[in-house]
Amino acid sequence: MRDSILQWLRSFIPQRSAVDRFERMRASMGALFGILLTGLLSLSVLPHGAATVWLIAPMGASAVLLFAVPSSPLAQPWSIIGGNLVSALVGVSCARLVAEPALAAALAIALAIAFMFALRCIHPPSGAVALTAVLGGPAVHAMGYGFVLTPVLLNSFLLLATALFFNNATRRRYPHAQQNEHRNNTHGTADAAPTARLGFSHDDLDAVLRRYNQVLDISRDDLEEIFLQTEMEAYRRRFGETVCADIMSSDVVAVEFSTELAEAWRLMREHRVQALPVLDRARRVIGIVTKTDFLHHAGPHEYRQLGEKLRAFLQRTPHTHSIKPEVVGQIMSAKVRTASVHLPIVQLVPLMADEGLHQIPVIDDERRLAGVVTQADMVAALYVNNLSRASAGLRVAAS
Repeated sequence: MRDSILQWLRSFIPQRSAVDRFERMRASMGALFGILLTGLLSLSVLPHGAATVWLIAPMGASAVLLFAVPSSPLAQPWSIIGGNLVSALVGVSCARLVAEPALAAALAIALAIAFMFALRCIHPPSGAVALTAVLGGPAVHAMGYGFVLTPVLLNSFLLLATALFFNNATRRRYPHAQQNEHRNNTHGTADAAPTARLGFSHDDLDAVLRRYNQVLDISRDDLEEIFLQTEMEAYRRRFGETVCADIMSSDVVAVEFSTELAEAWRLMREHRVQALPVLDRARRVIGIVTKTDFLHHAGPHEYRQLGEKLRAFLQRTPHTHSIKPEVVGQIMSAKVRTASVHLPIVQLVPLMADEGLHQIPVIDDERRLAGVVTQADMVAALYVNNLSRASAGLRVAAS
């Protein structure tokens, strides 16, 4: 009995936050910046007077969401604008139609929640907006439905504008829009992406969320990403920390920006590779050129014309000026995925399996090319890790 009471009492103690000091400071400064700017601009726009309401208290609660938890579905632009707007309308209507303040307040909150559910704009501070419209006093009541536009809509718009600027300036994605619900198959077939065929599926997650049947303060794609990262962390714990430096090929065939197309094509055929990293003079990766790049720039063709068009494309133009690409830098892909030598190889699986990357350049601490991890390297590493685990299991069973 005593242990049960102690356990119940411990449930009131909040868990330790995993947020670091920088994020706490960022959120606090964002709220300072947002409320200060919203207040000053609202004060300058609205007429001055003792009875003027220029900044409403629920904006403080909205600031907590927009700056401290900008990834929350409850903090997105439509949530604050739609939620505050509909709640203000409901609150003013209840204040005008219901004479009893307590009943009007209760109805305002209940109807505001119902409308926010219907319009998909749940925003907790909007409940306080509805309550302010009912219990805000003579100044608010005198404004009537004008309260909906000023200060509610004005305050909401200004706070949202500051959140859009501040969060993105401090490298926090906002709005935190829902990402693609399904990991697409790069081959354009009906099959799920390779990593989606193992572990939990999208349908599994949807089924669990339906059974949970509660509003979550986290977006669906963030929740799925957390699960995927947890699976990776569990894999590292079980199989050890194999990093790119352990499995990469260090004798890499690479080219420079000015390498002629014919020379790059010859290297690909000679070494039987599908892609070549493109380096600058400091051996930093500035792009990657693949066989697909060659075929794409050779122009539209039928199968019978492929060899002829490719030979014409690789042939150097004798003139000084040419509109045809002549060097690798003119056809390479500048947006290239790289991996650190210290990166665990399990984090490369989604890139190679789902995005179809055949090889990924590996860079050192000075961002210079250190090697390349290919799909063959990954298959060999995963095979050896699983074989070692199976052998260890057999030894334990035999003993």
